[in-house]
Parts: sequence; C-alpha cells; structure tokens
Amino acid sequence: MGVIGELFALMFGGGRNMVRETAEVFRENAEAGAQRAVAVQGAALQQFAGEFAVARKGGFDRFMDGVNRVPRPALALGTLGLFVAAMVNPLWFAARMQGIALVPDPLWWLLGVIVSFYFGARHQLKTQNFQRDMAQAVSLAPQVVDNIRALDALRADSPGVANAGPDAEVTLAAVTPELNPALEDWRKLRKTG
Repeated sequence: MGVIGELFALMFGGGRNMVRETAEVFRENAEAGAQRAVAVQGAALQQFAGEFAVARKGGFDRFMDGVNRVPRPALALGTLGLFVAAMVNPLWFAARMQGIALVPDPLWWLLGVIVSFYFGARHQLKTQNFQRDMAQAVSLAPQVVDNIRALDALRADSPGVANAGPDAEVTLAAVTPELNPALEDWRKLRKTG
C-alpha cells in the first residue's frame, strides 16, 4: 500500500470519517440536530399530555375550576352594568359613587394589588389614576342632576309645562287654532259632497 492509501486509511479507516468529525467541530450535524429536536419536542408533548390528561375530578375540583372562571366576566359585565345604571338611574348611581369615594386609599391600593396579581401586568399607577378620574366624574354628579331636572322640565308631559302664566298673548296664541290649508280644503270638499 502506498502513502496515499495509508493517508486514506488514517482519515477514513476504522469506521471513522476525520473530515466529517473535524467539520462537526465548527458546524452542527444537521441530521443529528434534527433527531435531538424531535426527541425534545416529543418529551415536551408527553409532559403536556400528562398535565392535561382527562382525569376524573372530584366535585370540589370542578367547583374551583368554575370559580376561577368567574372574575373576568364578572368584572366586565359589572362594569357594563355600571354604565347602564348611570344612564337609567343617575341619582342611584351618584349615591353609590359617593359611597365609593369614601373608601380609604390603602384599601384601594390593596384592591389594586389583588387585581394586579390576578390579571397580571397591571400597575398601581393605573389604579390610582382610575380612582382620581372616578372622583372627578363623581364631582360632576350635582351638575348632571341639575341638567336632568332642567331637561325633565322641558318635556311636553311635565306638569305645568304648558302654563302660560300671566302673559295674555301667549295664552291667546295657545288657545287660538292655526290655519291649516289641508284641513280647510277637506272641510270644503265635505260640505260640497
């Protein structure tokens, strides 16, 4: 065997491939990397399957799962309910908001911390800004009540809205019928027919 044969035997002999082994020092073997990725993904899927396997749960576990699903929808629907209540009965809403204005700051902070931990990524600053904005809105309640009273006084079915008072011209204008050309034409047609 010549020198070249011995060189090839050194590089590729004994089931080894020196070129491949040297290249793998600098670059990962794609096939071996894919096999490792499949193994990792399979192990992760098995772990998830074990965590989410359908197991027979007791009544308490099912109850707690239901309780854990309540806060988000309850807060969302409750907030929408507050908007409806503010429009339907502003005085009732204003009275409730006055009660909320009496809640001390530390209790608001505690509520903010609890909600922050439950919903995640909430900050105390947002809670305090919300409280400040709420206080500003509640401070407008007397003005809103006065505006609603003024609007109610303008309704046609409010008592005394058509009272002309001592003004004789307004009283006379209210009881004198206006000319209605269409009605006059109809009356003439009726008389002739």
